[in-house]
Amino acid sequence: MKKIYSGIAVLLFTCTMGWAQDNKDYLDASLPIEARVQSLVSNLTLEEKAQQMMDESPAIERLGIPAYFWWNESLHGVARAGVATVFPQAIGLAATFDETLLYNVATAISDEARAMHKAATDQGYHKKYGGLTFWTPNVNIFRDARWGRGQETYGEDPLLTSRLGVAFVNGLQGDNPDYLKIAACAKHYAVHSGPERLRHEFDAQSSMKDLHETYLPAFKALVDAGVESVMCAYNATNGEPCCTNDYLLNDVLRGDWNFKGHVVSDCEALVDLFEGHGIVPDAVEAAAIALKSGVNLNCGSVYETNLVKAVERGLITEEEIDAQLAILLTTRFKLGMFDPEEDNPYNDISVNVINSQEHRDLSRKAAEQSIVLLKNDGVLPLQNDLAKYFVTGPNAASIDALLGNYYGVNPQMVTILEGLAGHVAPGSQIQYRPGIMLDKENLNPIDWTTGNAKDADATIVVLGITGVLEGEEGAAIASADFGDRLDYDLPKHQIDFLKKLKNGHDKPVIAVIIGGSPVNLSEVHEVADAVLMAWYPGQEGGNALAKIIYGAVSPSGKLPITFPKSFEQLPDYEDYSMQGRTYRYMQEAPMYPFGFGLSYTAFDYEALNVKNRSLAAGESLEVTATIKNTGEQSGDEVLQLYLSAEDRSEHDPIYSMKAFKRISLEPGESTNVTFTVPSEDLRMYNEAGEAQLKSGTYSVTLSSGAPTQRNQELGANAPLQQSFEIK
Repeated sequence: MKKIYSGIAVLLFTCTMGWAQDNKDYLDASLPIEARVQSLVSNLTLEEKAQQMMDESPAIERLGIPAYFWWNESLHGVARAGVATVFPQAIGLAATFDETLLYNVATAISDEARAMHKAATDQGYHKKYGGLTFWTPNVNIFRDARWGRGQETYGEDPLLTSRLGVAFVNGLQGDNPDYLKIAACAKHYAVHSGPERLRHEFDAQSSMKDLHETYLPAFKALVDAGVESVMCAYNATNGEPCCTNDYLLNDVLRGDWNFKGHVVSDCEALVDLFEGHGIVPDAVEAAAIALKSGVNLNCGSVYETNLVKAVERGLITEEEIDAQLAILLTTRFKLGMFDPEEDNPYNDISVNVINSQEHRDLSRKAAEQSIVLLKNDGVLPLQNDLAKYFVTGPNAASIDALLGNYYGVNPQMVTILEGLAGHVAPGSQIQYRPGIMLDKENLNPIDWTTGNAKDADATIVVLGITGVLEGEEGAAIASADFGDRLDYDLPKHQIDFLKKLKNGHDKPVIAVIIGGSPVNLSEVHEVADAVLMAWYPGQEGGNALAKIIYGAVSPSGKLPITFPKSFEQLPDYEDYSMQGRTYRYMQEAPMYPFGFGLSYTAFDYEALNVKNRSLAAGESLEVTATIKNTGEQSGDEVLQLYLSAEDRSEHDPIYSMKAFKRISLEPGESTNVTFTVPSEDLRMYNEAGEAQLKSGTYSVTLSSGAPTQRNQELGANAPLQQSFEIK
C-alpha cells in the first residue's frame, strides 16, 4: 500500500487552512496519500465536507469529483448491482470450514465488483451499490437460533468466524502493494445478534469475559488482517450506543487494536441516538457526539446538514471534521479513485469475469462443500437411473430457496428441481408437484401429491424456510417478528406433509432442508430416511445437491452452529450471556452438534500425539495424528481440535475449538496432520476482560464435531483424546 502517514489527523489540525481553491495536489499520484488528502480537504467548504461524510456523497463539479455511493454489498456475491455470480449464503460458506475456498470466493467477488464498477462508471453511471466499498463480512456471533440475520454470519464459534472472515477480507481487498482492490468492512461492531424488533433501542449486556472471549475476537482478527472499515451497530452495548461507545470505539478499536481505517454507522443508526436510545435531544447533538466518537461516515441522514449546525453551535470544530474526513477520504485514495486509470491494475479486470464459467464452477463447488448430511439410513447416494423419482415440497422449484438475503441476480439460477432433473439418466421418470405452500396450509383439501411417493423409487421433498420468513427487519415480508423466528419450529403443515409422504410404504424419502438458521428437525429426522441441510446454496444449488444425492460427490459440510432439540433448550433471547449457548457452554444434548456432518465414506483417526505434554507460556501446543479414508469413495473430512480445562470455572467454556483443517483423501489413502496452537490462543479471559494462561490439566480432543456423546450417537467418528498440562 502506498505509504500513509499515520499522523494524518494531526497534520490536518496543524496545516494552514487558507490553501488556494485551485490546489490540485490531490490529483498528483506521485505524492504521498496524506498530502493528497490534505489537498482535497483544503479545497472543500464546510458544507461540502459534511456532505462527503454521507454514504451518498454528492458530486463536486468544480473539482471534477463525481458522486460516490459508499453503500455496497457482497455478502455472498456482488449484491443489488446487476448480474453477478451468486454464491452460497455466508452460513453455508461457513459450513465448508474451508479458508482457501472462502478466499477464492471473495477473490471472484472482488473481480466482478471491479469489472462491474468500471463498466458502470465508463457509462457515467454512479448509482448506489455500484461502488468499491463493500459492507461485508458480517462477523457477529450467531448466538441464538431465532436471529433472522444469523444466516449472514459464519456461525457460533469465534475461531471459525475469525479465520473465515480473514480469508474473505483478504480475497476482497487483494494483495496489491499500492491499491485496495475493494474495501471490506467488519460488521456489526459489536455484540449484535437480535432481536431485530428491538435493535434500534436495545442494550446488549455482556460480561467483559464474554465480550473478549466470544463477541470481539473476530473483529480483532479482521483489524489485524487490515480490514479497511468497521461498521458500528444499531444497538447499545453495556449502556452506550455502539456508534458512540467510547470503550468499543476508542479504548479497544482505535486504542488497543490500533485500527487506522474508517468507521461507518449502520444505516440511520445515528437517528437512533435521539429517537431510540435517547442519549441526545436532537440530530445536531447526535452528529456532534458521533463525530467526536470517531464515526467517519454516516449511512443515513444525520451528518449532511447537522455537522454544519453543530459547528455553528460550538459543539464541534471544523478542524475535528477535517480530521475525521481525512481518515474517510484516505480509503478513496487507496482505491485509486483520484489516480490515472492506467496506474491501477484492477482497472484491467474484464467484464468477462462476471458470471464466468470459472465462477459458476466455484459457486457449485462451494455449494457442494456446504451441504451437510444429517441422517442417512443407507438410502443415499441414489442411483441416477431409477425408474421414477418424485420431487416435491415448497422449496423444490423456488428461486428464493437459493438466495437468502443480500443477494445478487443471475440469469442462470439452477433450482433444486432443475438440478435433480438435469442429472437423471434417459429413460428415468422424474415428476414434480409443489404439494404444499411454504408458510401456510393448503386452501384446497384435494391431495394429488402424497400418493406419488408410494409408487416412486425415491421421493425428494424440499422443505424449510426462505428469506420471506427469516432475515432483516424489513426484508422478511412474511415474518410477524421482524425477520426473527421466535417459535424455532418448521411450519407444522410441512411436518404433516412429510409424514403423509412416508406413510404406507418403504420407499426412500429424502428431506432437503432450506434455510439460514437452525430449525427443529426432531420429527424430520424421525420420519425421513435421509436428511440434508442445504442452507441457501446459491445459483448452482440445484446442481450441487444433485451431485450429492446421486453420489458424484460425497457430502462434507459441517454444521457451523448447534441445532437445539427444541425451543425449550434456548435461553432468553434478550440475554446476551453465553451461559447455555452454543456448543461451548450448552449443557443439554443438542439435536445436531456444532461441527457435525456425515459422509458417504469413512475416516479412521489414529495415533493422536501431543508433543509437549507440559507447556509453558510462550510455547506452542503441537498435536499430530493420522487420518485414513477406509471407505470406498473419495471424500473430504474436516478435522476439529478442541480444548477443555479439567478445572474450569462455571463461566469458562466446556469446549473450545482451537484448530480445524479440511483434507481430501482417496479410498485407502492416509495422511499425517499437524496442528500448532500458539500459547496465546490457549488463554482464557477473566471477568475483568484480561487474558490469562491458566495453569492446570487440559484435554485435547480430535474429532469430526463438538466432542459430545450426541455426535457419536448420530454416527460420527469416535474422537481421540489426550491430556497435557500448562505450567
